[in-house]
Amino acid sequence: MSSHRQSRKRRYITWAAAGAAVVAGAGIAAQTSMAATVWPAQKTFTGRAFDTCAAPSLSAMKAWHNGTYGAAAVYIGGKNRGCAQANLTASWVKSVSTVGWKLIPIYVGAQPPCQTGSSPEKISASTAASLGAKDAADAVAKASALGMKAGSPVYLDMESYDITNKACNDAVLTYVRAFDKALRAKTYRSGYYGFTSSSAKAIANATDKTDLPGNMWYALWDKQYTTTADWPFGPTQWTNHSRGHQYMVNSKETIGGYTITVDRDTWDGPVAITG
Repeated sequence: MSSHRQSRKRRYITWAAAGAAVVAGAGIAAQTSMAATVWPAQKTFTGRAFDTCAAPSLSAMKAWHNGTYGAAAVYIGGKNRGCAQANLTASWVKSVSTVGWKLIPIYVGAQPPCQTGSSPEKISASTAASLGAKDAADAVAKASALGMKAGSPVYLDMESYDITNKACNDAVLTYVRAFDKALRAKTYRSGYYGFTSSSAKAIANATDKTDLPGNMWYALWDKQYTTTADWPFGPTQWTNHSRGHQYMVNSKETIGGYTITVDRDTWDGPVAITG
């Protein structure tokens, strides 16, 4: 997702500020209960996935559906989304789903107040809760409009930041909890994309697990196709088909005559319900 959530320049500034070292998380987390709501059965995919800045054309998606990848992540919204999505429509979602693709919805919400760079939307201590709820409502509306039904996950993208900055980290956790709670109130599953050295680590290590994401997509660019061998957090965290691993970025690949620069993912978790 090298330029996918933010502009490429801003993302590289963010990474440099956060540091590239991978630090293992600690602690044990149980997934937050989804209460007594009757939930649609989860749709799960296990296998190779990719994410790229803009949803490819339908013709490219048809050409790429050759067994190399089975799922594709798409940026459904958020003020910090880095690319226009000319192809991403309800018709496109229906068509690629019919081809056989599984889709992973990403929402690029507000970013940490201490993060380097000028994001169009940033969290503040005073607005974290209300902004989280507002962005979740927008995420649900965007997913629904694309034909991604209740029971689908939405993966909230949180870029790198200094998690040792307590005020900043507290604001991020408040935002994430509000976002997740509002998602679940609309019967959408909560997911989270973050870096093992920072944004994902903050979630994994949080003492209070209330309303934290039920699915973790961790960025750890070790080129290992696994969600287990390099799992950086507690062994009981995000088990039972609740993990995704972004293991390689900026891979320029040509399949069926179509060249796309993608990030590679190992997937063992929920995907959108589109049927």
